[in-house]
Amino acid sequence: MSKSGSTSKITRRTALAGLSAGAALLAMPRIGRAADETIRIGFPTPLTGPFAAEARDQVKCAELAVKLVNDKGGIGGRKVELLVRDDKLNAGEAATRTLELIEKDKVHAVVGALSSAVQLAVNEVTRARGVIYVSISQSDTINEAKDFSKYTFHEALNPHMTTAAVARQTLKKGMKVAHLVADYAYGHEMLRGFKRAQAAIGADNVGEILHPFGAADYSTFMPRLMSLRPDVLCISNFGRDQANAIKQAVDFGVKQQMKIVVPVILHNQRLAVGPDVFEGVVGGANYYWGLESQSKSAAAFNAAFKAANGGAIPTDYGAYGYSGVGSLLAAMQTAGGTDTDKVVDALEKLQYDLTKGPQHYRKCDHQSVQSVLVLESKKKSAMAGDNDLFAILANDTGSDDMLRSCSELGHAT
Repeated sequence: MSKSGSTSKITRRTALAGLSAGAALLAMPRIGRAADETIRIGFPTPLTGPFAAEARDQVKCAELAVKLVNDKGGIGGRKVELLVRDDKLNAGEAATRTLELIEKDKVHAVVGALSSAVQLAVNEVTRARGVIYVSISQSDTINEAKDFSKYTFHEALNPHMTTAAVARQTLKKGMKVAHLVADYAYGHEMLRGFKRAQAAIGADNVGEILHPFGAADYSTFMPRLMSLRPDVLCISNFGRDQANAIKQAVDFGVKQQMKIVVPVILHNQRLAVGPDVFEGVVGGANYYWGLESQSKSAAAFNAAFKAANGGAIPTDYGAYGYSGVGSLLAAMQTAGGTDTDKVVDALEKLQYDLTKGPQHYRKCDHQSVQSVLVLESKKKSAMAGDNDLFAILANDTGSDDMLRSCSELGHAT
């Protein structure tokens, strides 16, 4: 997700407006902390609201990353503690909780957020205070020079990477493409990514329809989309919006006329509405448990999660919680502690493989270079079991070539 949202529409302006009350605190110098104390990681995420299922998965996986380190003696003998806070999918709330984590709880770093605009609010606080922030929500904006700082790392995929991978598997020259888009940062960034990818392929854009965040009724949009007669319908939204939109599209017979594609196909939303609704839907993903047949690290991650969670499997957005916290802790191990500059340096040099294969943070913008999966939802008769949700259509190897260039993002090269 990465996503953006609250109970009302979030823009970049409203995200940053939530920081005004903490302006005086933000101007204060970095906080000194004892070198032998517990290592505290702040973890803001929307435990309430329409992205709560994904947020809960992130917490479980982040806790697993912490547990595995603590079981081996911690970092230099220091135990690690995860401090989870509900940001309520609201930029102002996220800024407040992040300030509290830094000022009151004295965290050494922050990982989290499940919304494009919310993560920007968190990032404004952390970069002003000189605290490392590892974002685990999809966003293109956070990589751009205007929002970047040496303390900002983006472990999640971004819309440019995701939409390009999905477009390569679903679009061909001359195809007609329509878009149903959630009217906030996540939707806008995914639309921009799809349009860029389809232009490169030679597919034609025949229309775009925006819907409000949290919409329950899509009945007014479906006839308009069907009248455009596209070959492919790209639905760019997140959380419950994805399940509701796809279900109502199927009810209107959309799949009989066109292919449904999403930038990010969500494990939890597929479970929420069942195989018949999602059958044939194609989307991108950072992780799918079925990778265990191809990846030793995926198999190890699955086994550790199952052991800690009664045999349950980890999900896509859960994996972000694991790799976001896990990569931070690996850098702290290399740095020999929590000295911020040493950990930043270690993160920039880190080569890690926690869930699916090699990853590293690109130097100019601290974007995690990683593989992108493209999945197709299986029909019920093709499922080997309840967890056999998707077929893996592609597993694009991570490379700098799949990212926007440093110069395009505004970074000096």
